[in-house]
Amino acid sequence: MQRTTFRLFAALAGVVLAASAGLAQETLRVRGLIERIDGDVYVIRSREGQELKVKLAPGGGVSVTTKASLADIKPGSYIGVSGLPQPDGSQRAVSVHIFHESMRGLAEGHGPWDLVPQSTMTNATVESTVASVDGQTIVLKYKDGEKKIVVPPGLGIVNYVPGDIADLKAGASVFIGSAARQPDGSLLARRIGVGRDVPPPM
Repeated sequence: MQRTTFRLFAALAGVVLAASAGLAQETLRVRGLIERIDGDVYVIRSREGQELKVKLAPGGGVSVTTKASLADIKPGSYIGVSGLPQPDGSQRAVSVHIFHESMRGLAEGHGPWDLVPQSTMTNATVESTVASVDGQTIVLKYKDGEKKIVVPPGLGIVNYVPGDIADLKAGASVFIGSAARQPDGSLLARRIGVGRDVPPPM
């Protein structure tokens, strides 16, 4: 009886693990251009060249990127930085976006990212900013720690603010942080980021 129970438990554990792995594989990040719109389906050509059919989930949101500058980043701002780790432990920014106040706390923390090889993403609150020889040095604080970010001169900076479904147009650049694969092969997104006057740099 004990052996049968153990085998049953092991089999169930295997099913749960397999299901978890399957769910992980069903979610992906999308960067690309809207090629066309078919009803409520956005046909997107990804940066990898794939044609993807994406729907916005009921109650889902749209965010837009607009031009910003380094002067818009102040102590207390909540920002996201994609960076490359440096030998001294700092991060050299590859892209910077300033979150709208309504998005404060979104995905807070630091971890690996896939904008470019070996890149990271840090979403956190600006503790301080100091001009340096290499550009602007920003100290970001999040719930589990802090990161020193070096923003090189001339790096493009954007605002990331609430948008509207009307911003999703053919030819627009989009970024989707997480899209779930559906049984019919399409993708379902809770939020779609789209460039209004500058492409999403994420």
